[in-house]
Amino acid sequence: MKFYTTPHPHYCGIDLHACSLYVCILNDARETILHREIKALPEPLLDLLTPYIGNIVVGVKYMHCWYWVYDFCAEPETNWH
Repeated sequence: MKFYTTPHPHYCGIDLHACSLYVCILNDARETILHREIKALPEPLLDLLTPYIGNIVVGVKYMHCWYWVYDFCAEPETNWH
């Protein structure tokens, strides 16, 4: 198994639920800089992550309804990893 080990300035974890996302962003020192519940829609997620475009890695808890978050983050204009 290969692990992704490239360092980044910010890391985002998303706990996806049917109606909400719990989003946590850490800096490279592992300090929490944002921890928030938002609606499970692309617009609030974009509003929250826009300041970090190009400088963040996004991880999502795997479950059956996470595909829209992957598609959203894979958009060319986001430049997220």
